[in-house]
Amino acid sequence: MADRGGGLRSEASVPEPIRWPTGYRSAACLTFDLDAEAAVLTADINSIHRMSPMSHQSYGPLVGVPRILSILASHGVRATFFTPGYTAHRYPDVVRSIAEAGHEIAHHSYFHENTIGMSEQVEAEMIDLGLQALRDIAGVRPLGYRAPMWEMNWHTPKLLADRGFLYDSSLMDADHPYVLAVPDSATQSSLVEIPVWWGLDDWEQYAFLPDLIGSGVIESPAKVLEMWTLELEAMHRLGAAFTLCCHPFMSGRPARAEVLDRLLDRMNALGGVWITTVGDVATHAATLGLTPRRVTRPVLSEAAHWVAAPARSGTRAPSDDEQPRPERYGHG
Repeated sequence: MADRGGGLRSEASVPEPIRWPTGYRSAACLTFDLDAEAAVLTADINSIHRMSPMSHQSYGPLVGVPRILSILASHGVRATFFTPGYTAHRYPDVVRSIAEAGHEIAHHSYFHENTIGMSEQVEAEMIDLGLQALRDIAGVRPLGYRAPMWEMNWHTPKLLADRGFLYDSSLMDADHPYVLAVPDSATQSSLVEIPVWWGLDDWEQYAFLPDLIGSGVIESPAKVLEMWTLELEAMHRLGAAFTLCCHPFMSGRPARAEVLDRLLDRMNALGGVWITTVGDVATHAATLGLTPRRVTRPVLSEAAHWVAAPARSGTRAPSDDEQPRPERYGHG
């Protein structure tokens, strides 16, 4: 049968399951986006004048992180903390305490910027400033990156590969880690991708600040535990990678932190779950000789003249009037 798509067909291949280290059937990564105030300031920079919302966000590094570190220590597991450079500058002792406890610190922008429409040059400067902050404060050179609000531009993988990152954790098209082809990089041809998705993000369950973020519906931690446990069990049966994204200013609250404790109990009870950092999973995946796969940009049909043309991308960052609210787009 003739292909009448006119060159519209996606070239993306289906990600293949991967082999885990001996004795393991699946992997589970607890990740924490240490956004602090920057997540709210991205939504509305004028919130910098509002003491109460800022206190809501500072709860994460001040109270949530120590509580989470205690839970992780009680289970003897390591986690990954995706950390904006601004958070490192504002809470240097907290970020250093995470590194000193043996957890992975990964890159999560400088100011949790809205990168939609951000030019390649500006995004490169943002990544570099975040790298410098994490190096200066915690003495680390991160292996991995997570885009703020999980918003990757099509040029972002090249920027990461050019800077020698091993992995990214921002895309959502697979259950298993895979190798992402980066054909336009001058230094390396691929990155390991550790997929995420909104159902394993506490933002959709807990986030709420009036007029700023969230849907206004704050879910019960019991419901969240049930949902995440079901997903954990299903992904374990598939031999997949369960990648949970939490925020210390939300999941660091007492009852919500107990959810993490109970979820770790369930992971251990399943048997054969490799509970480790995203960096460890990416390092393992990089040794497996996986065929790099492309994630391809959609092409519009010229024949469908009624479909609106998109604005030209990569020329500037959005203006204040164009800034999307996190409740609309979700959050990472």
